[in-house]
Amino acid sequence: MDQGGWYDLKDNKHPFKKFVDTMVIAAMGPPGGGKTFITPRFQRHFNVVAFALFDDSTMVSIFTSILRWYFRTGQFAQEVAALEGKIVNATLQVYKQI
Repeated sequence: MDQGGWYDLKDNKHPFKKFVDTMVIAAMGPPGGGKTFITPRFQRHFNVVAFALFDDSTMVSIFTSILRWYFRTGQFAQEVAALEGKIVNATLQVYKQI
């Protein structure tokens, strides 16, 4: 990645394979349980985005606050706003699956 490509040892005519208009996206969990850490030398090529894991009650509070604000500022019908709890619970279930 540092050099804009890599060498293909099986190709004697064109051993260097150049990266062109390429974006590398990666994801990983925390080290442990068979997962290893990545070195700072490799990690420097990426923007690291991390987030804390919250318990269910905290997530419900966050999702409820956001949804209440959205319903209030969007002037939704009362019938739609009444579904707040069901939408929050469904969102939490989807969030847990990811």
